[in-house]
Amino acid sequence: MLKKIHWLGHDCFRIDSENTIYFDPFELRQGAVPADIILVTHEHFDHCSPKDVARIQKKGTVIVTTADCATKLSGEIKTVKPGDTITIKGVIIEAVPAYNTNKKFHLKETGWVGYIITVDGTRIYHAGDTDFIPEMKTFKVDMALLPVSGTYVMTAEEAVKAVETIRPQMAIPMHYGSIVGSDKDAATFKQKCTVPVEILKNEK
Repeated sequence: MLKKIHWLGHDCFRIDSENTIYFDPFELRQGAVPADIILVTHEHFDHCSPKDVARIQKKGTVIVTTADCATKLSGEIKTVKPGDTITIKGVIIEAVPAYNTNKKFHLKETGWVGYIITVDGTRIYHAGDTDFIPEMKTFKVDMALLPVSGTYVMTAEEAVKAVETIRPQMAIPMHYGSIVGSDKDAATFKQKCTVPVEILKNEK
């Protein structure tokens, strides 16, 4: 499964399976691979980017996102809130909470999300912009894509605590090297983590 996951910088990933799935497309290059499914976690400009979504839309592309993002986007859109589960093109998509616990950039009451999707039998968690939150105790996933930069999201050390709670088979750091955070945050996460960590090359 790891070979099918491509990091495109910041919180953007593309998964190449039977469907081409994007998380939070942002600052994509011209000619990016068209999407079957686009998952958008929340309405901040570096996650909900109408220009980037449009760049990878094709006939039949389905966008899954929160209600506030839906007003900025066009096409076939399915809105979700934390706790929802939907199936799109055979892919099971669970919307889970994503929020700050000690800062005010991502408020719990806003209803923004992360996603747990099942692809080729693998449960992949894209955390969105979040801190280490109590709900993570209930997540059952094989791979976790976690922010590590601090400032707006959890730090590398807090992400390690999230991994210790979620206990995935593998973790991948994100939310660094662009707007905030550096390669050092990813390295710290890998050094201190209790499960295998793969630091992906930015393929943007």
